[in-house]
Amino acid sequence: MTSLRPVRLTAAEWSTEALRDYLVSHAIAGAVATQRQDSLAKYRRLVAGDWQCQFGLTFARPWSAADVLAEMALRCGVSGDPAVRQGPDFIDPDRTIAALRAMAARLGEVAAARGRVLMGTGHPAGLLALHAAVSRRLSAAGCQVLTPAAGWRGRPLFDDVRQDGELRFFDGVAVISAFGGLGHTHAAGPMQAMVADLRRSGEPMPDLVIADHGFAGAAGAAGLLTVGFADCNDPALFVGEAEGQIDVSVPLDDNVHPGLYEPVTAFLLAQAGL
Repeated sequence: MTSLRPVRLTAAEWSTEALRDYLVSHAIAGAVATQRQDSLAKYRRLVAGDWQCQFGLTFARPWSAADVLAEMALRCGVSGDPAVRQGPDFIDPDRTIAALRAMAARLGEVAAARGRVLMGTGHPAGLLALHAAVSRRLSAAGCQVLTPAAGWRGRPLFDDVRQDGELRFFDGVAVISAFGGLGHTHAAGPMQAMVADLRRSGEPMPDLVIADHGFAGAAGAAGLLTVGFADCNDPALFVGEAEGQIDVSVPLDDNVHPGLYEPVTAFLLAQAGL
């Protein structure tokens, strides 16, 4: 069983080797809890136009499930062999680390410019703490972390298309609240509402969006510079990256215990100079 106790990396230990070992030993990359059969099913659903898998993105060219698998092998490190259909899926930790460095470069640029930032997560049970730490550090660096369309309600957001949810912000990170808690959603609607609210108010668009799931996909579809996190069963952001709609997609298991992302967060912020 994977320990829920994160390793506290010191500044001297923010090395590629230490982080690679940590990612694999805590199943954030390497062999992950995400199942291969689920990943393959999501690739098929993406090309079939399922909104829960598209994350608000539309694509410039037709993609087959085989095309998506090949792209995921390239960008995540999953097996490119379609005959591999069962068992834990795989994320290459070196690809995770390279993408974290690329994301950090964008964070460093927006921090240096004291730019406008928009953030959101559809996976709050896993990634909210990571996003919130980034939000706080960017705010301390002088960035404006935007909170448009707070209180917006809409649907579809969940498997039950009749249930709506409310857009709320924690530490400047947009989430969806439902049933008295925070909901896991792939929907593009919340980010679309935030972008529309900024346009109605005449405010400038954000210089950078940091997000996941539909929050990231819809931002990329709106033409905003977007970096995000995605699991190997969430192909839309990686396909969007291939087409230039998403700037950086970091492959990782997006639903481990939130405390286990602390070294990932520390590495990301250190690489960004934050």
